[in-house]
This record gives sequence, C-alpha cells and structure tokens, in this order.
Amino acid sequence: MTHSTSPSSPSGPPRVDVVLPCLDEAAALPWVLERIPAGWRAIVVDNGSTDGSADVARGLGATVVTEPRRGFGAACHAGLTAATADVVCFCDCDASLDPGLLAPFVRTVAAGDADLVIGRRRPKTRGAWPPHARAGNLAVSQLLRRRTGVRLHDIGPLRAARREALLGLGLTDRRSGYPLQMVVRAADAGWRIEERDVPYLPRTGRSKVTGTWRGTWHAVRDMRRVLAEPPRAEAPKPEGAAS
Repeated sequence: MTHSTSPSSPSGPPRVDVVLPCLDEAAALPWVLERIPAGWRAIVVDNGSTDGSADVARGLGATVVTEPRRGFGAACHAGLTAATADVVCFCDCDASLDPGLLAPFVRTVAAGDADLVIGRRRPKTRGAWPPHARAGNLAVSQLLRRRTGVRLHDIGPLRAARREALLGLGLTDRRSGYPLQMVVRAADAGWRIEERDVPYLPRTGRSKVTGTWRGTWHAVRDMRRVLAEPPRAEAPKPEGAAS
C-alpha cells in the first residue's frame, strides 16, 4: 500500500514522487507498490494497458496518470510533469527492481552530494538480464562515454534527481532514448552523476522494449539518435552543482 506525501519542512525529509511507467503490469504492481517507502507517492503512468493495471494501481493507493501516446519516454515524462515533489524517482513497474532501493539515492540528492543518482543493475539470476539486452546496454554506455566523458556501466531505469532540475533539461525524446537523453543533457549541464549497484531480478511478464533482439535494436537506434544531438546552447545546472 502506498502512502500520500506530506509537505517538506526544513528539518524533515524532502517530498518524493516515484514515477512508474506502466504497460500491462497488473501482475507486478502489488509487489512494486508495497515496496514504495512510507511517505512517498507512487505515480503509475498507464501507457495503454489492457489488463486492468490502472484499476489495480488505484486500488493499492497509487496516483494514476493516463498517457495515451505510446512510448517509454512519453510515460516517464507524463509522470515527471504530474509530479509535485522536491525529488522525483523513476523505477520500472515490472518487479525487476525494488523501489525501496531508492531511499539512499534520495538521501544523496537531498544532501546535495549528487545531482542524478542511477542504479547499476546487477543480475541476481542468469535469466534476469538477457544477453542481447546486456550487449545493447554496454554499447550505449561506451557511446555515452565518448560523447560526454561520463563513465557509467548502465543506463538504468532506477534513478533520482530534483524535479525542477529535471524539467529544466527540456527532455524531448518520448521513446526508448528518454533515459539516455536525461543523462546526456545532465552531463552537458555539468551535473554530478553517481552510479550505485542494485540487484536486478527477473521481471514479471515479457519486456516491451528489450525482450527480443528486435526490441533491443530499436532501443539502441533511439539512443544513437539521442547521442547524435548537439549540446544545448544553454544547459541549466541544478542548484548546488559544481561550477
């Protein structure tokens, strides 16, 4: 069961919204939502589900946002624009990642020790991360390093940053390139990006993006397009970022 957030105070923790892009994840939602830390708000973005995911999410206390335009980025950005918390987190909705792992990410962002914290997925079983998906992720990580100099091992979906700073990046990708575009534009803006290991579990149900070689290829193609974008002329820095 999720809990509604309360306004932040100078002595209390920051308000936190967790964006959960969702396409036919009714079977996974109970596991995911019961692991949302107390005091945080779960925003489930229904991206065209036909299995009753939205009703399941509402029944478990989550805020549900409908995004009719298909695409991982479209769902993530709809959740970001619907968020009102100081800190916004992102997490897949397929039970492959425990949203409770975001708590130290939020503490790091709130303390001003990093501007964007990303989870590096560490598979707990052989079947958790198919070889083609892992190969695609490795290729994109190497291209990211060449483009920005940022040394990440994973363009993972588990992440946290401040809402206003994220909105200031002006993210435009609405497909599989959204997570990468966030990192590229954050790097161009001089953000401090931190990577932390997180356990990666076998997902519930079939992946809509990297479940096949074809899906992985489309995702890598979207990400290559993002990497080809020139740096923005005026990329904003989040409050507290190094000059």
